[in-house]
Order: sequence, then C-alpha cells, then structure tokens
Amino acid sequence: MPRRKQARRTNVKDMRSILRLTYDQGLSVRTVSERLKLSKTTVSTYVLRAREVGLSSWPLPPGYDDDAALEQLLFRRVGRPPQDLSEPDWPVVAREIKRKGVTLTLLWQEYRAGHPNGYGYTWFCDRFAAFQKCTHASFRNRHEAGAVMQTDYAGHTVPLIDPSTGEIHQAQIFVAVLGASSLTFVMASLSQKLPDWIEGQVQALGYFGGVARAIVCDNLKAGVAKALWFEPTLNQTFAAMADHYDTTILPTRSRRPRDKGKVEGAVLIVERWILARLRNRRFFTLADLNAAIAVLLEDLNDRPMRHVGRSRRALFEEIERSALAPLPAARFEYAEWKRAKVH
Repeated sequence: MPRRKQARRTNVKDMRSILRLTYDQGLSVRTVSERLKLSKTTVSTYVLRAREVGLSSWPLPPGYDDDAALEQLLFRRVGRPPQDLSEPDWPVVAREIKRKGVTLTLLWQEYRAGHPNGYGYTWFCDRFAAFQKCTHASFRNRHEAGAVMQTDYAGHTVPLIDPSTGEIHQAQIFVAVLGASSLTFVMASLSQKLPDWIEGQVQALGYFGGVARAIVCDNLKAGVAKALWFEPTLNQTFAAMADHYDTTILPTRSRRPRDKGKVEGAVLIVERWILARLRNRRFFTLADLNAAIAVLLEDLNDRPMRHVGRSRRALFEEIERSALAPLPAARFEYAEWKRAKVH
C-alpha cells in the first residue's frame, strides 16, 4: 500500500502566496493547492480567514507588509477575553459530574451564574480535561453514582495456619468497589470457588447497604460459564443471585483489565494499605483475619483521597448512597443446580 505523504507546515510566505494566486491570478483552490503543495483545506481556510477580516483583493492594504501584522490579523482570537479570571473548584466539578443527570454544560452554567464575566464553555471543558489528565495518568471512566459495583480477587494471598496440624492455607482476598465514590469492601475467603464467590458478592452488597444497577466482575470460571461481553452465560447460582438483588451481571473480557479498571486500582490500594500491613502477623482462623482486615478497611475508606480531598466514605454518603437500590428484605440463600440422570 503506497505511503501517504504528510503535508508540510505553512508559514506567512505561504499565506501571501495563497492570497496573491487567489486574488491576483484568480486561481481556484485546487490549482493553488497543487502549485504550493498544500492541502485544499489549508488553502480554503486561509482564504476564508482573509475574507472574514476584510482582505479580498491584491495587493494587500498598507500596513500589512509586515509578516507579524498579517499573521496576527488572520489568527487573532475571536471573542472578548474574560474579565473575571476566577477558576472553578475542579475537584468539586469532578465530584459533581458523577451525579445522575449532571453534565459539563450544567456545571459551566452554574459557574457562569456565580461569575458572569468568567471563562467560556470551551475553555471550561478544556481545563477540566486537563485537570483529569493531570490527576490520572490514563483515561478514567466517570461512573455515574449507583451505576456499577466492580468485584475481583486480589493477586496476593494471606497465609492461614491450621492450629491443629500447622498446615498453611492461602486465604483469598475478595475486593469490591463502587464506581462513583470508590468506597471499597474487602474480605478473606478460603477459596475462589462458587460458594465463596457468591458470599463475597452478598457481603459486599450488605456492606454498601444497597444494590448498584450492574455488577462488573472478573470472568471467574466458578461464576461465569461462558464469558461473552454481550451475551455472557452465567452459572445458575450466580444468575439467581442477580435476580434476587435485581441487578445485572457484566463479566469482563479475557485479558482486558480496563473493563474493570476501578477494581483493578482498588486491588492495588488494598494490597498496599491493608495486606502489606498484615504481612508480619500470623492468623489461625478466617474470622481473626477478617476482623483485622475490617479495622484497616475502615481506615482506608475514611482516609481523604489525595487528588479529591475527600474520603471514600464522605463521597459515598454525599453522592452514592441515595443512588443505590434498596436491599431485598431477605438475604440471598445459596443453592446449586445440577443435572442428574435417572437410574
């Protein structure tokens, strides 16, 4: 396949040549483009800018012999500069955009209501995008409050010592996080099998005190029979749990960690702020391990986040608790379905 040539950069000399060939010789945009080796879009843009500022003949009027004067005339900023240079509180904007129905247009209108001579909408959006880029190294999905709970197992495990035999089991660490507030839940289990997987989901919903509209989870074999992004086949027990809590299960794709980027980040935080602090402690029962995790979990959720200035629990109480659906009156009862042949 032939390689496409990249258009060269234009300068003030090209601007003068475009205006001369257009107005003096009456050449078309296509002909000027071929002669100067510029794109037709570039040529037509310069001609349009010249006409907008009143340059529609050749030679140019006196005073525009200077290249700097011509460039300033053609590329000056349109519109008045703002008289009020007060910037919005960007962490507050980032928090409010997660509320249901809130848009950048609404937030900009509220900003202009308090600062009538402030910045325009385009500047507002550009600065907010720059703020998010500075606070997060990659794109971050702005989850709506109450929209999603993401769940996964941490890669690290915690040794659990059997007091009678001295045998060491590796306790698995289940992590759940809400999308908008980042409120986190952690518990240890003996395995990643279906009963422990279901118990983790149920305990997380109970901890949050409500149900998100969707549960985005890893495509664990115990809970997902066939991990298709649009039509996943769930284990019957997992599907029954979703029906009981009136939510939707969305298993992620294989080797696509960004599908559940929120819980991936939460797992990293849990490993650093909870599991690392337990590395020198010995646990003999699962109850003791979960009790120690619960103490550190409360500290994690109550600690202010660096780039937000608010704690996970404060954000949850402010924007997400009311957006969650209420829990059902009865807790989900675990059950399994199996196929059997009649003898």
